[in-house]
Amino acid sequence: MGTQPPLRQGNLLPARALLTAWGLLVLLAVLAWVLTVGQARDMGVEPGTMGMAIPLFLLLWLTMMAAMMLPSVAPVAITWARGIARRSTGVVRAGRTAAFVGGYLVVWTAFGLLAYGALAATGDLVHDHPGAGRWIGCAAFALAGLQQLGPLKNVCLRHCRSPMAQLMRYAQFRRAARDFRVGAHHGLYCVGCCWGLMVVLIPLGVMNIAAMAGIAAVIFVEKLWRLGPVFSTVVGLVFLVFAGLAPFQDWLVPGLQPAGEPMHMDMR
Repeated sequence: MGTQPPLRQGNLLPARALLTAWGLLVLLAVLAWVLTVGQARDMGVEPGTMGMAIPLFLLLWLTMMAAMMLPSVAPVAITWARGIARRSTGVVRAGRTAAFVGGYLVVWTAFGLLAYGALAATGDLVHDHPGAGRWIGCAAFALAGLQQLGPLKNVCLRHCRSPMAQLMRYAQFRRAARDFRVGAHHGLYCVGCCWGLMVVLIPLGVMNIAAMAGIAAVIFVEKLWRLGPVFSTVVGLVFLVFAGLAPFQDWLVPGLQPAGEPMHMDMR
């Protein structure tokens, strides 16, 4: 009889860990979306980095990634939190979940350096040659489409959809900063899975809220829907169609339109 209370507590701990993790991630995602939408309203959609220095851009990029990626990474973070639940108090579980998310977002912030370079280069090119925006958009959609259909996408998407084997291997890591390292490792797989989707923000506009929401939805469906891999292939084919249309349809490249130039749809 003396062993029953610990057994009941042990049975309840995973549910409590689940609730704590979900609450933390939902709060972070909602806050990130509020901040991102507010900033986007002030900045609009323009080519390039919109005059931002690297530190400010990375801060904005981090907020965007939290808004876009946390809904799809939540199941993995929660799985990890449930795995450590029986050995941690609620406060410790929340802290370890935050460390996981921190490692994950650090990887995406590092990817933001590449995004900044790409935006700066394309912005300068559009400034000097306004007509180049259509062809940059064509290349961006083509690259994203090919990435969606390529082998790296499949490998990384399989990990993101079924991470249990990898999480079990992560359990062998040394305790020092283990949760942060687990999040960073998973973040690397996620970058490998989703970098092509981020490329389309160049033609669509890095501060285009509709585009961000659409990409976030694509990532969520790819990772969590039963037919996610099929959906990923369809998205890749759509991007290739957009690549063919981009040189003739300015509405597909709002993020590459010189400031003050109206968009139009060429139906010829």
